[in-house]
Amino acid sequence: MPHFLDTGAPDFETAFTALLGMKREDAPEVDEAVAAIIADVRARGDAAVIEHTARFDRLELTPETLALSPEEIEAECARVAPEDAQALSLAAQRIRAYHVRQMPQDAQWTDPDGASLGWRWTPVSAAGLYVPGGLASYPSSVLMNAIPAKVAGVERLVIACPTPGGAINPLVVLAARLAGVDRIWRVGGAQAIAALAYGTQTIAAVDKITGPGNAYVAAAKRRVFGRVGIDMIAGPSEILVIADDASDPDWIALDMLSQAEHDESAQAILVTPDAAFGRRVVAALEARLATLSRREIAGASWRDYGAVIVTRDLDEAAALSNRIAPEHLELCVEDPEALAAKITHAGAIFLGQWTPEAIGDYVGGPNHVLPTARSARFSSGLSVLDFLKRTTLARMTPEALRAIGPAAERLAASESLEAHGLSVRARLEKLNG
Repeated sequence: MPHFLDTGAPDFETAFTALLGMKREDAPEVDEAVAAIIADVRARGDAAVIEHTARFDRLELTPETLALSPEEIEAECARVAPEDAQALSLAAQRIRAYHVRQMPQDAQWTDPDGASLGWRWTPVSAAGLYVPGGLASYPSSVLMNAIPAKVAGVERLVIACPTPGGAINPLVVLAARLAGVDRIWRVGGAQAIAALAYGTQTIAAVDKITGPGNAYVAAAKRRVFGRVGIDMIAGPSEILVIADDASDPDWIALDMLSQAEHDESAQAILVTPDAAFGRRVVAALEARLATLSRREIAGASWRDYGAVIVTRDLDEAAALSNRIAPEHLELCVEDPEALAAKITHAGAIFLGQWTPEAIGDYVGGPNHVLPTARSARFSSGLSVLDFLKRTTLARMTPEALRAIGPAAERLAASESLEAHGLSVRARLEKLNG
């Protein structure tokens, strides 16, 4: 049974703290195995990638077949039904339009002392996007990762996508084409992350790696961070719905199940000021659950990690939501904008009962790669900014150096960095000579 909490109960704080602290990832200890795979790829390059791909994905490759050929890409795209291609194209258009608006502006100005200051934005040169294979192969994730990179101006964009037994989702290939991906490597796991980070004889290294994956991929991303940039270490999916009794219980139930069906470790939480409404949602959810094709996965998620929290009012609901800092937050209330103004920590907010989270997964426009496990307290979802670097600019005129140089010289002396101070002093002496 899911967890039922009431803020009016004497033990609420204890129960709520326990809910926040639940460990929802049941991954094996993989770090040692991942370290060995990364070391092997660094040492042997293509040979190691090919060997691990044969072992884990039952696929025999050669250096020449590590990537999908143009003919294979064409053939896979041709397999996509026209209706699916049209839907994917609409998603790509909307995602691109949203992310174009995220592009920051360069700036430069002259301050009162005459110094010219500013910044400029430039893209990373190459990015690698990890796309899970098999059952967890989602073309929408290709769009969400690749389109911001292309909007940012990334020159070389590649995908690493495992193809167990040689099978690949044709929608993933079409999504890559629509997003402007340059190459699709048919390798996955820690060996793919290592190849993207360090390079092999055939696979060129990149500067940034993004995209979700299993425990091995997550561990590999942790290990290569610093050699390359990464987006985040994503945990199981989660949704929090704040709803009042004017909402449709069945709609809320379906929205919660839309995340529960992702993973047995996913979490769906309802926060409501109406206990009777909460019970109606639970009844609707359990009725819908019985009909889902992924009912075993969604059922385990709901049983182990689902929760209903009854609050005194919507203000208290917002305060609890901020403590949870959910990945997805739906505000199914009469005035969602007013309630949203009280939310400070959430990966993405969906306003009103006509905005199901599933729209955000596909065609809404905002990115669906979002912070999980309460990391929305300090981080944001994937964006164009993840593929850009900000470089500061500064230029001193003689007058500006005369005005502010003595302060720099003084501070250098206070830190016992003699050469720092002398580099300024030499120029000041030239000016004053």
